[in-house]
Amino acid sequence: AHDAAHIPGAFYVHLDRTLSGAKTGRNGRHPLPGQEDFVQAMAALGLDNDTQVVAYDNAGGMYAARLWWMLRWVGHAAVAVLDGGLAAWKAAGQPLQTGATAPRARRDFSLRPALVTCVDYDAVKANIDSRERLVVDARAPDRFRGENETLDAIGGHIPGARNRLFRDNLAADGRFKPAAQLRQEFDAITGGRPASELINQCGSGVTACHNLMAMEVAGLRGAALYPGSWSEWSAQPGAPIATGAD
Repeated sequence: AHDAAHIPGAFYVHLDRTLSGAKTGRNGRHPLPGQEDFVQAMAALGLDNDTQVVAYDNAGGMYAARLWWMLRWVGHAAVAVLDGGLAAWKAAGQPLQTGATAPRARRDFSLRPALVTCVDYDAVKANIDSRERLVVDARAPDRFRGENETLDAIGGHIPGARNRLFRDNLAADGRFKPAAQLRQEFDAITGGRPASELINQCGSGVTACHNLMAMEVAGLRGAALYPGSWSEWSAQPGAPIATGAD
C-alpha cells in the first residue's frame, strides 16, 4: 500500500520489524524493542535529534500513534501525527509518490530521557489490589467483555479496567475529535481521575497509544502505557481475568 501511494519523501516503518521487538510467547504480540535498537533504526532512516517527524497511516492513526509514542519513549519531542492520515492528505489534493523513497544518509540520533512512562505486568497485577491507578482498555467492547476473541488465546479483560475503544477518538471524517469533547468523554470513563493515575492498554500495546494521543489532545498528559497489554496478560499463568461489561 505504501509503494502504491504515499506522501512524497515518506519512509515506511514496519510494525513488526521496527516498532516491535522479539516475541517470547509470554511478552505479547507486539513487545517493545530495545530502546537502543529503535534509536539505531531511526538513525538509519536519517533522523537526528532535531528532526521534526510526522507520522501517518491509512488506519485512523493507530500505527502512527505507536510511532509517536515510541519516539517520545526514547526522548524525541519533535514528533506529530498527521490528523486524518493519508485520507486527509488525499482529500486536500496534495501530491502522492509511488515506489520506494530514496534512502537518506544515516545521521546521529541519540537516546535521551523518556518523555512518557510505561508499566509492566507485575505493576498492573499489583494495581488490582491497590487500585491506585485505573486501567483503560482500547479494544472493541466485545473483546473487552470476553466475546469473539480471535487474536489471543483467552478472552476477557484485566479486572477493574474500563473500556474506551480507540476509534471513538475520531470524528466521522477520520480526524481526532475536538479537545473539549475528548476530555469530556475520557472523564466520563475515568471519573475525572488525573492522567497520572491512568494506565492504557489494548490487545498488544498498539492502539493503546491512540488513546494516549487522544488524552494528550484533551490535555490529559502523563498517563502510562502497559506495552504487553492483553496479549501478554492472558499468556501469564494464573493472571486474573474478568469478563462481561465490568
